[in-house]
Amino acid sequence: MSNRYDTDYEPVTAPEPGTLPSEHDRSRRSLLGRLLAPLVVAVGAIVKFGAFFLKFFGIFLAVGGYALIWGWSFAIGVVLLILVHELGHYIEARRLGLDPQLPVFIPFLGAYVALRNVRFDPWVNARVSLAGPVAGGLGAGACLAAAVAVDSDLLRALAYAGFLLNLINLAPIGILDGGHVLRSWRVLRAGGGSVDPRRARRLSDVVAVASLLTAAALVVGMVAAHVPQDRL
Repeated sequence: MSNRYDTDYEPVTAPEPGTLPSEHDRSRRSLLGRLLAPLVVAVGAIVKFGAFFLKFFGIFLAVGGYALIWGWSFAIGVVLLILVHELGHYIEARRLGLDPQLPVFIPFLGAYVALRNVRFDPWVNARVSLAGPVAGGLGAGACLAAAVAVDSDLLRALAYAGFLLNLINLAPIGILDGGHVLRSWRVLRAGGGSVDPRRARRLSDVVAVASLLTAAALVVGMVAAHVPQDRL
């Protein structure tokens, strides 16, 4: 066998230091891909199917999206806790004679219950808005009770997440439940609404106290459900 040398041959050399992605870079890209993938799927599905998709399949996409980050068990638990929160809005609205739509899930953004053909009433709006965090807090409390009964860190983590999400929802900001409550409180405090001005101001006190008590209960729940992380 004869040897043949190719004048165009370039020897393979080891890559220079720093030219290969580090383990940290690969991990970061992997996490970014896991975060973006469900969002891309969600946007594509919404564009294709519109409102029909959001109403009937959003909850399943939400579970799948959260599962890519935290695993199936935690994802299902979080979505169920969000559902309990939204059902609080829905049931209270129905109880007050309103016409609410069933909860609609938007992956990574939460969910909402739309009210149809409703004229703004500050007292009604405050009660419907507070019903979500109250119901969500009770759902998180049920998770915590079950966690204590069976000694489950997964259920404790779900309880903590539930308390935290509902507490965030009570923040007096924009479209959050706390923002709706604040708007109602301001109108009632000014003597507005469909009731006597003096009664409206008394109702504003009820709204303020109910909001503060709900927030305090959620904070206590978070402290009770907290699991120390030795790794941090």
